[in-house]
Amino acid sequence: MRRGIVAAGSLIVDTIKLIDAYPKPGTLANIRGIGQCVGGLAANTVIDIAVMDGDIPLASIGKIGDDELGALITNTLKRHGVDSSRIIRSEYPTSFTDVMNDMSTGERTFFHERGANARFGIEDIDFDAIEAEYFHVGYALLLDKFDADDPEYGTVMARALHKARAMGMKTSLDVVSENSGRFRKIVTPSLKYCTNVIINELEAGLITDIPPRDAEGRVIMANLRAICGKIKSLGVEQNVVIHMPECGAAVDEHGKFSVVGSYELPAGYVKGSVGAGDAFCAGMLYSMYKGFDMPQALKFANGAAALCLSNENAIDGMGSAAEIDAITFPQREIDFS
Repeated sequence: MRRGIVAAGSLIVDTIKLIDAYPKPGTLANIRGIGQCVGGLAANTVIDIAVMDGDIPLASIGKIGDDELGALITNTLKRHGVDSSRIIRSEYPTSFTDVMNDMSTGERTFFHERGANARFGIEDIDFDAIEAEYFHVGYALLLDKFDADDPEYGTVMARALHKARAMGMKTSLDVVSENSGRFRKIVTPSLKYCTNVIINELEAGLITDIPPRDAEGRVIMANLRAICGKIKSLGVEQNVVIHMPECGAAVDEHGKFSVVGSYELPAGYVKGSVGAGDAFCAGMLYSMYKGFDMPQALKFANGAAALCLSNENAIDGMGSAAEIDAITFPQREIDFS
């Protein structure tokens, strides 16, 4: 019987620089603080779940360099009880991201070096050795060898998801927010091999060509429902989940649409948004693993993201499942008009 969750894909070290404001070209910004932490889907999601519940078997699969940043990743995973034995060390440097966190707005800007992640491929995954129930992979659009064309499945990522699902695993995909002409070409082939998809509203809009927001930036609830339905029609077996600052929304395996408002956080609470999307994904994966119904799962995932926002880095704000359930901030009221 399969147990646990494995996350495969991007392994990154984030260097987070707190700046007073993001500068215009040719001008200066002051750095008010510097921190360093693991990042990337294959670290963030399973570490977050480990903090939520230490009894779930968890593993990370990816590629790092034989360097200090790679050691930081594996040591952090081990400290949280996550199996890192399937992470491969390569001659290429560990991927890293310089994160510029604007203290005046909370917005972040990323400068990314793909490093070893660009050399991570399907041949690096021993599917026969995976005993997990859930196989979560990403980020699509940031893993060069997985984004490559595949003559049978469309992309190598789609082939990997097909293989995992054929072996009895429940599969899920995450992507990066890249506004480019290649988005649908690379992401769409994988959807028919996903049990679940957990993405943000910008990514969902790019897949479907349906705008999630109006010209003033307000969520269009009717479009959100249509987006979920269209993504599901592209082959997703069970749940299509979309997260955004205002709410979490989903269409489940029965076609039922649910939306749950996010938490209204007090002034000064948000220290940074790095890792908030992965935290939401972790909350959803945990909820699915535990068999929560969709409204309960969306509320829990919103809570996980809220805790993540309390810290500058991607993982140190996370709390246990009990702490997430104990959040008392008010929830946003959602206008369905």
